[in-house]
Amino acid sequence: MAKNKPTFALGRAGYIPKRREGKTSNMNGRPKRGREEGEALDLYLNEIGRIPLLTGEQERALATRVREGDEEACQKLVQSNLRFVVSVAKQYQNQGMTLGDLINEGNVGLMKAAKRFDPSLGFKFISYAVWWIRQAVLQALSEQSRIVRLPLNKVGDLQKINRTKEMLEKDGGQPADAATIADELGMSSEDVTRALQIAGTHLSLDAPFAGAEDTSLMDILEDEAVVSPDVAALEGSLRDAIDVCLSQLSAREELVVRLYSGLSADGMKLTLEEIGVRLNITRERVRQIKEKALKRLRIGNRARLLRSFYDSF
Repeated sequence: MAKNKPTFALGRAGYIPKRREGKTSNMNGRPKRGREEGEALDLYLNEIGRIPLLTGEQERALATRVREGDEEACQKLVQSNLRFVVSVAKQYQNQGMTLGDLINEGNVGLMKAAKRFDPSLGFKFISYAVWWIRQAVLQALSEQSRIVRLPLNKVGDLQKINRTKEMLEKDGGQPADAATIADELGMSSEDVTRALQIAGTHLSLDAPFAGAEDTSLMDILEDEAVVSPDVAALEGSLRDAIDVCLSQLSAREELVVRLYSGLSADGMKLTLEEIGVRLNITRERVRQIKEKALKRLRIGNRARLLRSFYDSF
């Protein structure tokens, strides 16, 4: 076995080899830790990329064995889905934790999901696991990040507020104030104002990462126009499961939720007012329909599944 080959032993220590202790420097006196971490991460990504995906039948069989206490089945189920953790972790880069640490935390969430998943739900495992992966990453950010020091539920609120702000500004062509955002989300203006103040620090694409001084965000960002097979598979799995959840609503409730959340065919997120115009009803009536639908969806595993795709649920 190669000296630096990643291990897949379960445990909070994670899957990615930790950097070596001590500070070594290159000819310019810069620490090598960032480079060593990058090499370890590359090894890890190559390793998990060779693990074959499971068929639906294999996944259900493993999940059933996991529920019976089979640790070997749990490890195999987790290993076969590690690549999806990377896809989720990349969404939270440059918030105070390295990508490797984000992946490690996401893997902890993946393991929790594996031990809680019920194959009789009718969903693919990863559709269920994404919620647990994101919660683990957000928990770590809220506890460890130099930028985000908030209770876990507030971290989710901050992301939701930022997305809504961007949507309103794109639609309206002008800056969205706290009152407008609060009205759209059904939150208090004070909470939105505090969140926007916390989010006021903007990071440069050229700013170096902690522990990797030679690398900036611009250096490692992938072309967003290119969707990786892993991301495409994850999104397809989630959409299939979400269709099952939304089918339990009335036709009008489902339409409102899809239009508001960007789950319609064109992927566009509409404001309450825009939905009202399309359906020929008042903005307030749209809000009532949306709230009633979301209340029905905020139940048990359905809520976790939907939050894995859209944090407003």
